[in-house]
Amino acid sequence: MSIFEDVTAAIGNTPLVRLSRIHRAGNLVAKLEYANPGGSIKERIAVTMIDQAEADGLLEPGGTIVEPTSGNTGVGLALVGAVRGYRVICTVPDKVSIEKQDLLRAYGVEVIVTPTDLLPDHPDSYYGVASRLVDEIEGAFQPNQYFNMANPKAHYEMTGPEIWSQTEGQVDVFVTGVGTGGTISGAGRYLKEQKPSIEVVGAAPAGSIYTRGPEGELHQYLVEGVGEDFYPETVELEVIDRFIEISDADSFAMARRLAQREGVLTGGSGGMAVEAALRVAAEDTVRLVVVIIPDSGRGYLSKIFNDQWMLEHGFDV
Repeated sequence: MSIFEDVTAAIGNTPLVRLSRIHRAGNLVAKLEYANPGGSIKERIAVTMIDQAEADGLLEPGGTIVEPTSGNTGVGLALVGAVRGYRVICTVPDKVSIEKQDLLRAYGVEVIVTPTDLLPDHPDSYYGVASRLVDEIEGAFQPNQYFNMANPKAHYEMTGPEIWSQTEGQVDVFVTGVGTGGTISGAGRYLKEQKPSIEVVGAAPAGSIYTRGPEGELHQYLVEGVGEDFYPETVELEVIDRFIEISDADSFAMARRLAQREGVLTGGSGGMAVEAALRVAAEDTVRLVVVIIPDSGRGYLSKIFNDQWMLEHGFDV
């Protein structure tokens, strides 16, 4: 019988789907990470980070997991926590959709909402509050996806090999949104080791450090879960061949287009990644372009799939 012992064993082996209705040349394919049991790519790093913490003695039975997150990593940690008996606390910025906050609570996560516009080193930011809770709670552990090298390790050991196998080594370009940098660094490094000619492309929001640089003008953006205002330790910039800057408007428009044309329901970060990948695929239709769609659009129904919300924020519908 083909039966997984628990839900975490069902993580990975997500499908590749050709996006032939938005790009008829046929050289653009998407890896649908919302097919993971919790609905996003972040489950891959959640189980890997907790496995490593247990092996290192940093997290013991009955302990508490505390993590600052835009939602998806929290869900991944919640899955692991539910199966292994850990208390899970997540701090989230207030720009995170209500659906995502409610989803975390549905898994039993304690959710603490903080202001989005605070810098990471501010004590009341979602980073600062998480750090304080770790100090205050006995037996608490913060996976810290921005600094935990088990993050890119998960993609080096899982995501990259899956893409290589599923395309039978025919992949020419790998495109993904960049937040912590774990996905692009781990999977990108693996793919380049197999085929050095592979181009690794990062998609990032307008206003993030990845597209503006440390000396550039950084500003807030509405797309969730990608872009940063600092360079996490988990990003390997040398693996990335180039970044493509995508606006909120283009990200949201593509997310809506994917749902209506391809039947692929994803969030703003997925729309952002596909918009970047579409531009790359159009440059050379001979090259096979693989893009990561990191999560489902079900967490954004009150926002980018809501006409009123879009119009209130100045976007076309």
